[in-house]
Amino acid sequence: MSTQQDSTKRTASRRKFMLGGAAVATGAAAATVAAPHVARAQTAVIKMQGAWGGGIFKEFAIDYVNRVNEMSGGSLKVDYLDVGAVVKTAEMQTAVHKGVLDGAHFVTAYWYSKNAAASLFGTGPCWGWSANQLLGWIKYGGGQELYDELMNDILRLNLVGFFTGPMPAQPFGWFKSAIKTPDDIKGLKYRTVGLAANVLQEMGMSVVQLPGGEIQPAMERGLIDAAEFNNPTSDKDFGMQDVSKHYHLASFHQSQESFEIIFNKDKYNALSKEHQAILKYASESASADMSWKYQDRYSNDLIALKKEHGVNVYRTPDSVMAAQLKAWDIIVEQFTSQDPFFKKVVESQKAWAKRVGAYELTNAPDYGGAYKHYFGDPV
Repeated sequence: MSTQQDSTKRTASRRKFMLGGAAVATGAAAATVAAPHVARAQTAVIKMQGAWGGGIFKEFAIDYVNRVNEMSGGSLKVDYLDVGAVVKTAEMQTAVHKGVLDGAHFVTAYWYSKNAAASLFGTGPCWGWSANQLLGWIKYGGGQELYDELMNDILRLNLVGFFTGPMPAQPFGWFKSAIKTPDDIKGLKYRTVGLAANVLQEMGMSVVQLPGGEIQPAMERGLIDAAEFNNPTSDKDFGMQDVSKHYHLASFHQSQESFEIIFNKDKYNALSKEHQAILKYASESASADMSWKYQDRYSNDLIALKKEHGVNVYRTPDSVMAAQLKAWDIIVEQFTSQDPFFKKVVESQKAWAKRVGAYELTNAPDYGGAYKHYFGDPV
């Protein structure tokens, strides 16, 4: 082959390569220009109402919402609506069931009047377990399946639900004077929710179930004599220190609880599997973060209640807590004898608490003794 032929072929080859490259470049440019016009899936929006208009509980709810929104990269967006924005708290579950709301963030005690077993998934008896062990039962001990049975088969609700956020034992609450014996609480008008109301009525209290925001005004006006809500931070935000200076920590009336997050089942099933997973696993992420955050906030606000507001903080007497356990025994017997499903849940919980508690209590060193060794009496 001649040199001239080689040169001609090389020129043609280069021309072909350049034309091909130009075509690719032109195609890439066209794709770049056309990209904004390519159909993209519309952002899925979830309208979720919380039972919280402010305070740390709203913050916990927003922590969940932010995780969902960030994990999805903008393809899924949860809009948080404050308490009462669309419906009253007592109507939230029904609103989600009917699709008036897409989701809700609250606690099972707020709808236990529909079925007493609901309270077992939050404000139930203390089998010697903590809120974290309650969540362990829900996740690995059959609790989620029992919850689904209650929601779908018994109540026939069009809902999907998850649990998040282990709450430490709730204080017995705020009183006009220090409580020393079980007799001191008899006849008092007291605010609580869930099965705790039945327990404390059994102990001789007159129980009123009020939303969080109504507790402080009711006590200020003398409509109730004593009250609890949940924790030092929320209580401080409500201004309970302005209506009482006697605050009792430790109690079995609500010794373990967590938040409940529900979604309309049709709305949830219409989402992609990725979005469903984000809604589910964001609840676990928010749960872990809450378990760390409350350590900081509750302890700081308890100090503030004592030092800045002159609140007297007590540990509820052992005699009162022993009486609470006896009252729980009576209430549990009443409900298990009447409701097979209630009994089924109780038996499942007790089996879990007995097994897990045996490990936890045997394994745990004396943390209280170590604390006293270094810091003295905590109260």
